[in-house]
Amino acid sequence: MFKDFLDRLTAPGPTRLPDDDARLALSALLVRVARADGHADQNELARIDRILATRYDLSDAAATDLRREAEALEAEAPDTVRFTRAIKDAVAYEHRIAVIEALWSVALADGDRDPAEDSLLRLVTNFLGVTDQDSARARQRVAARDG
Repeated sequence: MFKDFLDRLTAPGPTRLPDDDARLALSALLVRVARADGHADQNELARIDRILATRYDLSDAAATDLRREAEALEAEAPDTVRFTRAIKDAVAYEHRIAVIEALWSVALADGDRDPAEDSLLRLVTNFLGVTDQDSARARQRVAARDG
Protein backbone atom coordinates (compact mmCIF):
# COMPACT_ATOMS: atom_id res chain seq x y z
CA MET A 1 0.00 0.00 0.00
CA PHE A 2 2.82 2.43 0.86
CA LYS A 3 5.48 1.02 -1.45
CA ASP A 4 6.00 4.24 -3.47
CA PHE A 5 6.15 6.33 -0.31
CA LEU A 6 8.62 3.96 1.35
CA ASP A 7 10.73 3.89 -1.81
CA ARG A 8 10.95 7.71 -1.72
CA LEU A 9 11.62 7.64 2.01
CA THR A 10 14.51 5.18 1.73
CA ALA A 11 16.00 6.42 -1.55
CA PRO A 12 19.70 7.15 -1.35
CA GLY A 13 20.66 10.79 -1.42
CA PRO A 14 19.26 13.90 0.21
CA THR A 15 15.97 14.18 -1.66
CA ARG A 16 13.53 16.50 0.01
CA LEU A 17 10.13 14.92 0.57
CA PRO A 18 7.04 16.69 -0.75
CA ASP A 19 5.02 18.35 2.04
CA ASP A 20 2.32 15.65 2.05
CA ASP A 21 4.97 12.93 2.39
CA ALA A 22 6.73 14.82 5.18
CA ARG A 23 3.40 15.21 6.97
CA LEU A 24 2.72 11.48 6.68
CA ALA A 25 6.26 10.64 7.87
CA LEU A 26 5.89 12.87 10.93
CA SER A 27 2.47 11.38 11.67
CA ALA A 28 3.90 7.87 11.48
CA LEU A 29 6.75 8.89 13.78
CA LEU A 30 4.20 10.11 16.33
CA VAL A 31 2.51 6.71 16.09
CA ARG A 32 5.88 4.96 16.47
CA VAL A 33 6.50 6.80 19.73
CA ALA A 34 3.00 5.95 20.99
CA ARG A 35 3.64 2.28 20.22
CA ALA A 36 7.17 2.23 21.68
CA ASP A 37 5.98 0.78 24.99
CA GLY A 38 4.13 -2.05 23.28
CA HIS A 39 0.73 -0.37 22.97
CA ALA A 40 -0.77 2.97 22.02
CA ASP A 41 -3.48 3.88 24.49
CA GLN A 42 -6.48 6.11 23.78
CA ASN A 43 -4.87 9.16 25.43
CA GLU A 44 -1.84 8.88 23.15
CA LEU A 45 -3.98 8.42 20.03
CA ALA A 46 -6.18 11.37 21.00
CA ARG A 47 -3.07 13.47 21.58
CA ILE A 48 -1.76 12.53 18.12
CA ASP A 49 -5.09 13.57 16.60
CA ARG A 50 -4.93 16.96 18.39
CA ILE A 51 -1.33 17.52 17.32
CA LEU A 52 -2.15 16.73 13.69
CA ALA A 53 -5.30 18.88 13.72
CA THR A 54 -3.41 21.84 15.16
CA ARG A 55 -0.17 21.47 13.20
CA TYR A 56 -1.84 20.97 9.82
CA ASP A 57 -5.11 22.89 10.40
CA LEU A 58 -7.24 19.76 9.93
CA SER A 59 -10.73 18.93 11.06
CA ASP A 60 -11.03 16.31 13.79
CA ALA A 61 -12.12 13.73 11.22
CA ALA A 62 -9.27 14.56 8.82
CA ALA A 63 -6.73 14.37 11.67
CA THR A 64 -8.06 10.95 12.69
CA ASP A 65 -7.91 9.77 9.08
CA LEU A 66 -4.30 10.95 8.79
CA ARG A 67 -3.40 9.19 12.04
CA ARG A 68 -5.01 5.95 10.85
CA GLU A 69 -3.07 6.16 7.59
CA ALA A 70 0.08 6.80 9.64
CA GLU A 71 -0.65 3.75 11.82
CA ALA A 72 -0.68 1.57 8.72
CA LEU A 73 2.48 3.21 7.38
CA GLU A 74 4.31 2.88 10.69
CA ALA A 75 3.65 -0.86 10.69
CA GLU A 76 5.36 -1.14 7.28
CA ALA A 77 7.99 1.57 7.74
CA PRO A 78 11.72 0.97 7.73
CA ASP A 79 13.97 1.34 10.72
CA THR A 80 13.87 4.61 12.60
CA VAL A 81 17.21 5.80 11.17
CA ARG A 82 15.98 6.04 7.59
CA PHE A 83 12.54 7.11 8.68
CA THR A 84 13.77 10.13 10.65
CA ARG A 85 16.30 11.06 7.96
CA ALA A 86 13.41 12.00 5.70
CA ILE A 87 11.98 14.29 8.37
CA LYS A 88 15.38 15.83 9.09
CA ASP A 89 15.86 16.57 5.40
CA ALA A 90 12.38 18.08 5.09
CA VAL A 91 12.18 20.19 8.26
CA ALA A 92 14.30 23.15 9.45
CA TYR A 93 16.00 22.84 12.86
CA GLU A 94 13.63 25.10 14.77
CA HIS A 95 10.68 23.11 13.41
CA ARG A 96 12.42 19.84 14.35
CA ILE A 97 12.39 21.08 17.95
CA ALA A 98 8.62 21.44 17.57
CA VAL A 99 8.58 17.86 16.24
CA ILE A 100 10.43 16.70 19.37
CA GLU A 101 7.94 18.62 21.50
CA ALA A 102 5.07 16.86 19.73
CA LEU A 103 6.76 13.49 20.25
CA TRP A 104 7.19 14.21 23.97
CA SER A 105 3.55 15.24 24.13
CA VAL A 106 2.54 11.83 22.79
CA ALA A 107 5.00 9.94 25.00
CA LEU A 108 3.71 11.69 28.13
CA ALA A 109 0.00 11.59 27.18
CA ASP A 110 -0.69 8.39 29.10
CA GLY A 111 0.80 9.84 32.29
CA ASP A 112 3.58 7.25 32.30
CA ARG A 113 7.20 8.01 31.47
CA ASP A 114 8.02 4.66 29.94
CA PRO A 115 11.69 3.66 29.48
CA ALA A 116 11.01 2.34 25.96
CA GLU A 117 9.48 5.67 24.93
CA ASP A 118 12.35 7.58 26.56
CA SER A 119 14.85 5.42 24.68
CA LEU A 120 13.11 5.97 21.35
CA LEU A 121 12.90 9.72 21.99
CA ARG A 122 16.64 9.89 22.71
CA LEU A 123 17.32 7.99 19.48
CA VAL A 124 14.96 10.12 17.40
CA THR A 125 16.34 13.34 18.91
CA ASN A 126 19.82 12.29 17.79
CA PHE A 127 18.67 11.21 14.32
CA LEU A 128 16.81 14.49 13.82
CA GLY A 129 19.96 16.40 14.74
CA VAL A 130 18.34 18.06 17.76
CA THR A 131 20.52 18.53 20.83
CA ASP A 132 19.80 16.69 24.06
CA GLN A 133 19.42 20.06 25.77
CA ASP A 134 16.76 21.21 23.29
CA SER A 135 14.96 17.89 23.71
CA ALA A 136 15.01 18.23 27.51
CA ARG A 137 13.64 21.78 27.27
CA ALA A 138 10.93 20.54 24.89
CA ARG A 139 9.98 17.80 27.37
CA GLN A 140 9.85 20.33 30.20
CA ARG A 141 7.62 22.67 28.16
CA VAL A 142 5.26 19.77 27.39
CA ALA A 143 5.16 18.62 31.02
CA ALA A 144 4.39 22.17 32.20
CA ARG A 145 1.75 22.76 29.50
CA ASP A 146 0.06 19.35 29.35
CA GLY A 147 0.96 18.22 32.89
